[in-house]
Amino acid sequence: MTTTDHAHLPPGLVLAWGLPAKSHRLGRKPTQSVEQIVDAALELADADGFAALSMPKLAQKLGLTANAIYRYVRSRDELLVLLADAAWGPAPDLDAGNWRAGAAGWTRAMVDRCDIHPWLSDLPIRGAPMTPNLLGWAEAILRVLTGAGLSPTESLSCALLLDGYARRTAAARRDVRDSTTTAVEPTAVARFLEPRLQELGYSILAGLMAGDQYTDEVHDDDVAFGLQRILDGIDVLIVRKRG
Repeated sequence: MTTTDHAHLPPGLVLAWGLPAKSHRLGRKPTQSVEQIVDAALELADADGFAALSMPKLAQKLGLTANAIYRYVRSRDELLVLLADAAWGPAPDLDAGNWRAGAAGWTRAMVDRCDIHPWLSDLPIRGAPMTPNLLGWAEAILRVLTGAGLSPTESLSCALLLDGYARRTAAARRDVRDSTTTAVEPTAVARFLEPRLQELGYSILAGLMAGDQYTDEVHDDDVAFGLQRILDGIDVLIVRKRG
């Protein structure tokens, strides 16, 4: 593919595959590599979230001028593509002989990555995966699901369902964790709300609250419950295909 062809590709794709992007900028020999730029951006995003990540902040962290940073990446959009691929990292090793264990492992690995980099679930999804690591994640789950008898198209739809569940779950866990304050006492909240719920006729909620079962925390059991229900649905599809 020629440099002219590169002009029609999405931002960041060429750099993500380790190919040099054509630049019309002149100046001194670069003092940084694209990998160093991405590593620094990853540190900033982990500290302040990707929304606070800006090209000037990144340049300052690296000791570059505001204009010099554009010699490495042409825009913030391009940077976010590289950042996402680096943060997700290589795909997990999955149990190819047990589709259910493989799919569960893949989904939990996504949640774990979002626990490490909490801002990942906030990154906008711009179409199908196209960068090396993200394609590795896609291939890994597609191998598991096609190995169970689903078509590639069916497997892709199931993968999208699992992907969405992982991202939403990770975001909920993070939001609850970030909003928790020591000033809030759950038992005090329950004592306040329970009689009011009874007055409104919300007996089921009142009962849950009285038994300390109505909480805003997202436990591992909650994650497992939802995941298993999704896998149950995929299992029905697989059984139907085999029948």
